[in-house]
Amino acid sequence: MISEIRSIDLPDIRDQRGGLVAIESAASVPFNIKRVYYIFKTVENFRRGYHAHRELKQVIIAVSGSCTFLLDDGKKRSEITLNDPLKGLYLEGLVWREMFNFSPDCVLVVLADQHYDENDYVRDYQQFQNLVQQ
Repeated sequence: MISEIRSIDLPDIRDQRGGLVAIESAASVPFNIKRVYYIFKTVENFRRGYHAHRELKQVIIAVSGSCTFLLDDGKKRSEITLNDPLKGLYLEGLVWREMFNFSPDCVLVVLADQHYDENDYVRDYQQFQNLVQQ
């Protein structure tokens, strides 16, 4: 596993009525949440992502369905399948990510510690490689 990546367990509040997950800033996730977005109705056989972030921290949750992440820190590559709404994928630092194998019902929720900033994105893989070699 790449060091800037880890799985986090989300609170499972369950009773006879069903399940509930409450996500709290700096409690359920290891940072203050400034941005939330979700990805859904992805086109079959298309990959998404193809970028890294310079500073952004994220927790990504498959609240429905599943998808696979290819994660690359410039030295190691890992594939991780998200398919459990009680597990979050925590990413920080320069980690290249690609997402694929989306199930038709996949909904990914992304929690981020910063507002959108295009300058934080590295969208060219060669530039990413150069940055991680520094």
